Amino acid sequence: MRYDKIWLDARLVTVNPAAAGLGIIERGAIAAKDGRIAYVGRQADLPGGWSATETVKLDGRWVTPGLVDCHTHLVYGGNRAHEFELRLAGASYEEIARAGGGIVSTVKATRAASEDDLVKTALPRLDHLCGEGVTTIEVKSGYGLDQDSEIRLLRAARRLGRERKVDVVTTFLGAHAMPPETTDKDQFIAQVCAMLPAIIREKLADAVDAFCEGIAFSPEQTARVFDAAKAAGLPVKLHADQLSNLHGARLAAEHGALSADHLEYTDEEGAAAMGEAGTVAVLLPGAFYVLREKQLPPVDAFRKHGVKIAIATDSNPGTSPITSLLLTMNMGATLFRLTVDELVAGVTREAARALGRLSDIGTLEAGKWCDLAVWDIERPAELVYRIGFNPLHQRIWRGA
Repeated sequence: MRYDKIWLDARLVTVNPAAAGLGIIERGAIAAKDGRIAYVGRQADLPGGWSATETVKLDGRWVTPGLVDCHTHLVYGGNRAHEFELRLAGASYEEIARAGGGIVSTVKATRAASEDDLVKTALPRLDHLCGEGVTTIEVKSGYGLDQDSEIRLLRAARRLGRERKVDVVTTFLGAHAMPPETTDKDQFIAQVCAMLPAIIREKLADAVDAFCEGIAFSPEQTARVFDAAKAAGLPVKLHADQLSNLHGARLAAEHGALSADHLEYTDEEGAAAMGEAGTVAVLLPGAFYVLREKQLPPVDAFRKHGVKIAIATDSNPGTSPITSLLLTMNMGATLFRLTVDELVAGVTREAARALGRLSDIGTLEAGKWCDLAVWDIERPAELVYRIGFNPLHQRIWRGA
């Protein structure tokens, strides 16, 4: 067998679901051909007569799948530093939103930005994430709230994947908030559904999301968006149960959603429904931290009902201005008491599952894209334990 590239003397964190724990292989090797993994396993088990165009010795360094940030709002105009000051002075997220701040303030700045502007301001955020080993990232729209602006946002997000060596998965989040020009939620939901044909024609979205919450949209309004998405052939996901329990987790599960995200107020019934449906719980400790929330997501209920748990930055200008998935992992351990194994799987295998991409990424298995992160660490726990430290040795995307 001739490979394009092979890495030897590696300690592999395969995250293979068929293996125990993180599927660690000591004294391992991993080889790439045509951008995909052609071999992964013990170095001693390499097929006889193998050769490679390029051979790299890793001297015992650790290799994980490339990290996956499965929930971000990376493309937007302006910033919300002033609202951060207001929260420090005691204002709540809901109070700021109802006073015209929050998402709506970002909508105004985003509508005023060109596509080039949006790409230019998003690239530094993307670069920081990639610099920590991220090879796949989800980017949501939702800061345009009219058809032209939403399309411009999604086009900018798609461009990020052409500007950098990273896989960008895009999500249409038209039902993120009410635009400033209307107060009729049912009418706006109809407008959101009407945006879908144009978005689909340009192949701008891989999924559809919505914000089901008292300050956003009701379960019934959310279901209308989901029905339109499914009729258009797009999978769905949901911002659910972040500030109250509107049974968004159950709603997501009933619609076969890829994921339900946030979930601080999800009840046992919602967790059970997610487990039965295979809907991934995407936990977002960055928003929990920034908003100084007290209600913890029901991690034990998710474990009890077999719900897969992913972790993401929720990178956005208002409630989670974070561009570090490593820091997010530490928050997941410190705030939510997730284990090292859960967190490493949560930013690789389960994050890929939450995007519907597990067949191609998220684990080190033959046939998947050769997206790797090589680390200068002594054990995987360092990826979670250390704060403000980036031990990335090399990021590999598509085998190069």
